[in-house]
Amino acid sequence: MYFKQLYLGCLAHASYIIGSRGDAVVVDPQRDIETYLTEAAAANLHIRYIIETHVHADFVSGHRELAERTGATILMGWRADALFAHRPVRDGDTFAVGDLELRILETPGHTPEGISVVITDRANPEANTKVLTGDTLFIGDVGRPDLIGSKGYSSEQMAEMLYDSLHEKLLKLDDTVEVFPAHGAGSLCGRNISKETTSTIGVQRRENHALAPMSKTDFVSLMTRGLPEQPAYFAIDADLNRRGVPALESAARATSMSPADVARKMREGALLLDVRPSEVYGPEHVKDSMNIGLDGQFASWAGTLVPFDRPVIILTENDAQVEETAVRLARIGFSSLVGYLAGGIVAWKAVGMPVATTSQIDVDELDRRLRADPDLYLVDVRRPGEFNAGIAPGAFSMPLASFEQMMDQLDPNRQLYVICGSGYRSSIATSMLESVGVTNVVDVAGGMGAYAAAGLRTVVPVSA
Repeated sequence: MYFKQLYLGCLAHASYIIGSRGDAVVVDPQRDIETYLTEAAAANLHIRYIIETHVHADFVSGHRELAERTGATILMGWRADALFAHRPVRDGDTFAVGDLELRILETPGHTPEGISVVITDRANPEANTKVLTGDTLFIGDVGRPDLIGSKGYSSEQMAEMLYDSLHEKLLKLDDTVEVFPAHGAGSLCGRNISKETTSTIGVQRRENHALAPMSKTDFVSLMTRGLPEQPAYFAIDADLNRRGVPALESAARATSMSPADVARKMREGALLLDVRPSEVYGPEHVKDSMNIGLDGQFASWAGTLVPFDRPVIILTENDAQVEETAVRLARIGFSSLVGYLAGGIVAWKAVGMPVATTSQIDVDELDRRLRADPDLYLVDVRRPGEFNAGIAPGAFSMPLASFEQMMDQLDPNRQLYVICGSGYRSSIATSMLESVGVTNVVDVAGGMGAYAAAGLRTVVPVSA
């Protein structure tokens, strides 16, 4: 058996290429498909099938282009209502890929059409069976029951389906069966997914909090309370995936622009998206630009915070990063990319354009200021689960996903300190504040990761 997991950290997304005796199947492909074609060619495999475990909401799939390039058949759960050529599959359907048998399990709960795929190597009975669980079962967690792919059902109804899928389908498998999900830590398709990207049914039975012995009623309650907000782009991507998108080349294009052209487009309403690291962005950047660094979960945060209908211009560390940025935006369905600032911030300054600065301090300085002023105005933009695990004294929570809607609650007359886990999300938040005229802001570099590593004082919030 040829088996390879391809993990895309930017989207915390796992896809798979699996082959035997010259044939292959690709499962949950990302939009840029060249990696699958390259892998298949190197292993002398022909891609016969493409399987979508469900209609994805957090990224745009490359299933349609991959099928057009290879002649492969797309397989999806029969409830998907997909609008492109595909073969609907049902529980118990089997497909042969060389010596491999692929058996479909209907596992709704994250979405109504969700499926899992059990893979058995008939030529090697000693090999462990594998199961690709999509977004039904993650490592350390299970899929959310409230996302847009579940339209027409309540979260409670979907959670009931999820309970049955887990207990009547996946947990009926042997403990030795290897588990391969579609996402890892950081994906908003779950809440507390492990950093591990593979496990076994036995380990998950023992260690996954959502698989602990409990009644269906208790499970539904657990799955439907305290859910983070749904990013607005999920609805857009789910619709795009149900229809199938055109080839990537038609979307991932950016035109070179002069500083004067960029300034004019910004006055007309375009967003300048600065993708440099936060430590580079803070000291000098274009006023009113938004910082979402390529060095973090760029695509997820861009999809969450940047309106899909707003024209976007890219500013990178160097022009070589433009294509990478354009591809990452296309992976989540952006089609409003206008161009990029040729020469970046250097070109901007060379023609006398003004730059802005965001104050940055390290965690030791934050601690000193907290000790001197217990009422220091400190906002923590991490997710609720992170916040509840421990905070710097006096911090209050404003998760980045809902930060824009909450900014008017802040006192613009006080100096505001912003902290996150590493400094990545706090830089995004400070750039958003600057764009609405709030400039009395300090970004805490290194975030709570550096704060905890330095052994500085943390407290558990009262609400946790």
